[in-house]
Amino acid sequence: MQYKLKNLVFLLSGLGVAGLVGCSAGPSKGENISIVNSERMLWDFESETLDSAIQLENATGTLIKEGNNQKYSINFDTVDHYKSALRFKPSKNWDWSNEGEFAFALDIENPLDKSIHFYVTAKDASGKTHNRSLSIAEKSMGTYYLELAGKDLNVETGIRSNPKRWVTDYTPIIWRWGVKKIDLSNIESIEFKLLGVPETKQVIIDNARIIKPKAVDESYLVGLIDKFGQNAKMDFVGKINSVEQLKAVSAKEQSQLAKKTLAGRSKFNGWANGPKQEATGYFRTEKVDGKWWLVDPEGYLFFSNGIANVRMANTSTITGYDFDSNYIKQRDPNDKTPEDSIGLNQAPEAALPSRHISSELRANMFKWLPSYDEALGSHFGYRREVFMGAVEKGETYSFYQANLARKYESNNPDVFMEKWRTTTVDRMLTWGFTSFGNWVDPSYYQLNRFPYFANGWIIGDFKTLSSGNDLWSVLPDVFDPVFKERAMATAKQIGKEVQNNPWCVGVFIDNEKSWGMENPTSKEMNVTAVYGIPINTLTLDAAKSPAKAEYVKVLRNKYQSIDTLNASWNTKITSWEGLATGVKLVEFNDALQADLSTLLSLYAEQYFKVVRNAVKHYLPNHMYMGARFADWGMTQEVRLAAAKYADVVSYNYYKEGISDNFWHFLKSVDMPSIIGEWHNGAQDSGMLNPGLIHASSQADRGKRYKQYMNGVVNNPYFVGAHWFQYNDGPLTGRAYDGENYNVGFVSVTDVPYEPLVKAAKEVNNGLYQKRYTAK
Repeated sequence: MQYKLKNLVFLLSGLGVAGLVGCSAGPSKGENISIVNSERMLWDFESETLDSAIQLENATGTLIKEGNNQKYSINFDTVDHYKSALRFKPSKNWDWSNEGEFAFALDIENPLDKSIHFYVTAKDASGKTHNRSLSIAEKSMGTYYLELAGKDLNVETGIRSNPKRWVTDYTPIIWRWGVKKIDLSNIESIEFKLLGVPETKQVIIDNARIIKPKAVDESYLVGLIDKFGQNAKMDFVGKINSVEQLKAVSAKEQSQLAKKTLAGRSKFNGWANGPKQEATGYFRTEKVDGKWWLVDPEGYLFFSNGIANVRMANTSTITGYDFDSNYIKQRDPNDKTPEDSIGLNQAPEAALPSRHISSELRANMFKWLPSYDEALGSHFGYRREVFMGAVEKGETYSFYQANLARKYESNNPDVFMEKWRTTTVDRMLTWGFTSFGNWVDPSYYQLNRFPYFANGWIIGDFKTLSSGNDLWSVLPDVFDPVFKERAMATAKQIGKEVQNNPWCVGVFIDNEKSWGMENPTSKEMNVTAVYGIPINTLTLDAAKSPAKAEYVKVLRNKYQSIDTLNASWNTKITSWEGLATGVKLVEFNDALQADLSTLLSLYAEQYFKVVRNAVKHYLPNHMYMGARFADWGMTQEVRLAAAKYADVVSYNYYKEGISDNFWHFLKSVDMPSIIGEWHNGAQDSGMLNPGLIHASSQADRGKRYKQYMNGVVNNPYFVGAHWFQYNDGPLTGRAYDGENYNVGFVSVTDVPYEPLVKAAKEVNNGLYQKRYTAK
């Protein structure tokens, strides 16, 4: 749907430098420009009629009068559509290449009593996108700006979203992903979209404009973090200012914690008052009255609502210091754990004299770090590699672990870690959760107090493949015998950790692989995105790629002659040997797409078969929980392959809620399914980045928690959902990749966020009754 706004000549015609503050050139004749200090109006919606400037997708818009002012009101039909959007798209692309440091700004009013999370994308003519996120509080109005050129975009800080550099009352739109420096000479569109929202939203917009900073804070990256790991430049509710305060808060909480399951729960947190099923001594699945359930070891219906990532591995942040690499033990090719899942891993004592600053930018972020001679120096660590950041490796520090030592009055890990584990389980029981999620520290495995999921990664020196969009890493060549060997080694290690314990619900292996990019909400298909694995594998030499050799074997069995294959694919491959050597496909008819689908299924089924066999060999009594698909990285072929071999199919889904607009495919898969990751966050906690889903406040986090979980509980295919994660990310970014999200149930000082806890209690107290009676 497209709406038109009259006199949007300047917005549509491509912006030059005319009229900028500090420029000698004035506005050209006929251009609709207004200049207020360092702002230049693009459009103020004062026109009575419409021109082709704004596109609305699954939304309706109307011009409204407010006194002497006219604005544009937009209602988004998010209940019936997975995506709704407002898009500024000129008839001639914008040229903003000579603007200097600037941002696109928009006044936005939210008249409803529910907050809004917009995904904001600036796109250039080549298709590169600059992506950010924005939270608009309920019943609020303000100015929000999308910075497109400036110093902050030119520096890699190791923080997923940096602190505010512009000195302004306007609100910056938070960096998310993509290309920071797109082609400003050829901007195609700026889009504000809603995705996966289960309720209607409305905004009133005005004054689309270019703005420039009147002042900037050149020290915006200096002295960010205090001795407790908190924001040193902001006061907020719950901020800890002394060790005495930290201890007092802890003592008050300890006096209120329970030591047992909620009334009406079984020993394993199942539904003791519900219809009992067969008891097998271990967790399993069963469909009861048309709904999928887990069943606990005693035969009680079980629904897994828990918190994931309860461990120290992701609590540390890069300090900007390093050591002589000769003293650092490098990774062993036979390691079974990725670098970011290892504990703090402190540098050896022999390396300490070689300590030096490797990044002044990072080192200057800290107002305090201990020396290695101090007791709190035991919370330093080391990362031998990172996924992204200001440095490629270096020293880390865990403020979260240091705060545990402070409040439990001991730097001996045998003391503070035991108290941390006890408190954590007591919290889970008090808050009404039924289990942990993925990535719980193995030291919880034999406590026999709370159900958990074990986990592992298959890493090693096997051959690899590419999907063409390998976010976290390339994919394994699952036909390489080394992959099977490494899968068995991983499962063997997990088996040693679990020790056949019935408190282990199941086992997750791997996470968010780039299987292919399919949009379950659209009938249109990008063939190269969906079938990237077989397309790229077909370019390889079968003599060097076991997967390619398998593909050639399958195709030869089907077509017998290369001429028959060519006739089907409309290609001119010279021979089977030519196919084996490698072919690049650029056109895809229906027959070729059908074969690519078959080849992708072949790959995915081999992966899940190998992993399932390994898990069942070493953990025959425990469920295989799949590979935790990201919503951006899965296809129907891969989902069906997982369903064939996994006991439960797992998905990570970061959206505001659950609806059939996305999850309609669950019916055709018809398997017990689980959400492996989801969360939300806000910025009123002093954190710089709310997370992948934005709430407007801590209170709003609680509202959104209930909305999401009610959607999961009411869905007959889901058997659980796991919040990511237990504690906030480090303010200055986790060491591996800079994530600095307010997504914890507890802060860096290990203090719970009460509104979120209250919401979880409300959901968990009625969890089983609501699940059982849901229609």
